[in-house]
Amino acid sequence: MVYNKPVRHQEPKAQAEPRWPASLAVLAAIVLYVTLPERYAIGPVWLIPALEAVLLVGLTISAPRRHPQEAATIRMAAIGLTAIISATNVVDLALLIDSLLHGSKTEGTQLIFAAIQIWLTNVAVFALWFWELDRGGPAQRLRDPADPDFLFPQMNTKGIGPEDWRPNFVDYLYVSFTNAMAFSPTDTLPLTHWAKMLMLGQSLASMLTVAFVAARAVNILS
Repeated sequence: MVYNKPVRHQEPKAQAEPRWPASLAVLAAIVLYVTLPERYAIGPVWLIPALEAVLLVGLTISAPRRHPQEAATIRMAAIGLTAIISATNVVDLALLIDSLLHGSKTEGTQLIFAAIQIWLTNVAVFALWFWELDRGGPAQRLRDPADPDFLFPQMNTKGIGPEDWRPNFVDYLYVSFTNAMAFSPTDTLPLTHWAKMLMLGQSLASMLTVAFVAARAVNILS
């Protein structure tokens, strides 16, 4: 299958992109972490969620919309928040796999729900990474977008979207979900090395969650 070079449309006057869809994803990740069994918590159960909540509230109040004049500190804080959620989920997955490999007597239903929570957090956090890094982030995409890191169908095929079409957080959430489900790109392709490595990492984490936990859960339930 041959893909044409992405069409570089002339960018219209920049408009701000609302933060609230990404904020909902962060809030969902916090809730998923809080409801995990205590054995997968890092330090006091309230510590990491409290830190993430403080950053989320600060970003929501100070920058409810992403716009071309956004301060660099805002983006740094957003990346820092995403990094905390990402690192926490990696540790949770490692603890989950460790408990499986060492014959933990975790109940089957508890194990399955923990795996679902970690998997859903995986989807949310990689959607945040894709949204925050593609073409330099939301503000940069509105200001002076560079060459794309992800090739969306609307960018490569005329007539299926408006000339000034830009991806927003929901588009990246869809990419993250389908990549986690299929362990590979679906309709949106990664173009740069970092985009490919991020999608590879997400697929690996998703595969480990499904393969290890599903096999162990079936054994426990049987």
